[in-house]
Amino acid sequence: MRLSQNMMYQNNLNSILDNQQEVNKAMQQVNTQKRVLTASDDPSAMARALLYTDRITTNEQYTKNLTMLKGRLDTQEGVLENIKGSLTRAIELTVQAGNGSLTEPDRAALSEELSAIKTAVLDLMNAKTEDGRYIFSGYQDNTVAYSFDSANSRYVYNGDQGQHKIKVADGVEIKSSDNGFDVFESVPQRLNVLQNNVPGATVYVVDQNPFDDFHKARYNPDPTGPANRNQITIQTDPATPNGYEMFQGGVSIGTGTYGGSQINVGGMEITLSGPLPVTFELEAPQKDNVLNTLDSLITGLNNNSISDDDYRQVLADAMIGIESAKNRVSQTQSGLGGRLNTATRITDANADLDINNKMAKADLVELDMAEAITELTKHETALQASQATFGRLSNLSLLDFIR
Repeated sequence: MRLSQNMMYQNNLNSILDNQQEVNKAMQQVNTQKRVLTASDDPSAMARALLYTDRITTNEQYTKNLTMLKGRLDTQEGVLENIKGSLTRAIELTVQAGNGSLTEPDRAALSEELSAIKTAVLDLMNAKTEDGRYIFSGYQDNTVAYSFDSANSRYVYNGDQGQHKIKVADGVEIKSSDNGFDVFESVPQRLNVLQNNVPGATVYVVDQNPFDDFHKARYNPDPTGPANRNQITIQTDPATPNGYEMFQGGVSIGTGTYGGSQINVGGMEITLSGPLPVTFELEAPQKDNVLNTLDSLITGLNNNSISDDDYRQVLADAMIGIESAKNRVSQTQSGLGGRLNTATRITDANADLDINNKMAKADLVELDMAEAITELTKHETALQASQATFGRLSNLSLLDFIR
């Protein structure tokens, strides 16, 4: 076979170019520290590496979501802790208000401090997140959570019962907020009778625990029941000297005796102003927010004409209402703690998953540096050999073989 001058040059040039391409590729692999530079280098590895890249990107977003979640839960925890501290002080002041030796200026001073507490609690209940949204308004987080309704002289909740959630892992969403309805509106108030002054008597709850038991056993919440289902009537028991019999909805529920003009039963003190019978009604269980509870307490402290019995009822209502509100805040804090613990565990799990994904991706496309440098050296040597060979072959002539 004859080798032309052009063919010799072309073959040597192709060899140099091929080796140059291999050197460039090896250098690019070393510089990028990646074994697979294009999909054609290893289609299977590249496809699997893209899947791991998607997982890593998703996990990075979950990490950002977890940071946001923890920030919002920490903010809410701080707000609730301040509310609880304010309510603790309000309870202390309510206890002080029960001191029978207090003068009008003393009660006015207590009222002033309680008003400041109420204002502080209102501000906290209307706290905002870092992006200016109301924490306790539910989905209506652009609406102020609590405001004063001057028409009804009450503090009202303006949000809804929604709870925002943040996705922190595949199939896992954690609540990032609590709405005011669940935290502040669902606070049980003191069980009581519907009214204290009834025809022929006054009825006051003087021992709350026995009355709570009596109320829970006797109150009928069924709206389809008879209208008098929660009415208690006390009549004279002719079979017993100074005896009485109690009826609820026309059905006898117990008997007893009394002396003078006072009947004590079920934690109630019933003072008669005339002969029996006496009828009163059990009040339906109530729920309210602590702002209205504090407002009623402040009004009672400022009412200098209120009777001692009614004043004691105001204090009893306030004590139970504020204590219930404080307990509800504590329960919400417990729920926050559980969510924060869950977020911490998921953060750790996501971190481990991220490491595994990156290691798996590295095994597919990243470089063994020692092997890569060896390959680069090999290709550089081949290139140098090709260049040297081309130089010698290009200078050959027939005269080189004549001695």
